Amino acid sequence: MTSSPMRDPTYFVLAALLAGPLHGYAIIKRAGELSGGRVRLATGTLYTALDRLTAEGHVEQAAAVVIAPGTVAPKTKARPLARKPRTA
Repeated sequence: MTSSPMRDPTYFVLAALLAGPLHGYAIIKRAGELSGGRVRLATGTLYTALDRLTAEGHVEQAAAVVIAPGTVAPKTKARPLARKPRTA
């Protein structure tokens, strides 16, 4: 299976997380800064990119918060994973 090239929004989401975990709004702001204003992420685009990056093993959810007794919601904070060495 061949993977398609990473699109700009996904690339800048990943780049925004290189310095450490961020919540959703901070990722949006940082991606805009890193791209010189070229990438303006909508929340749907951000969470689609985070879902893809998580599924591919590039990032993981950093924490979850309890919003009511018995209810846990994911906290919009992600962190990059350490790069795994590739084997031939």
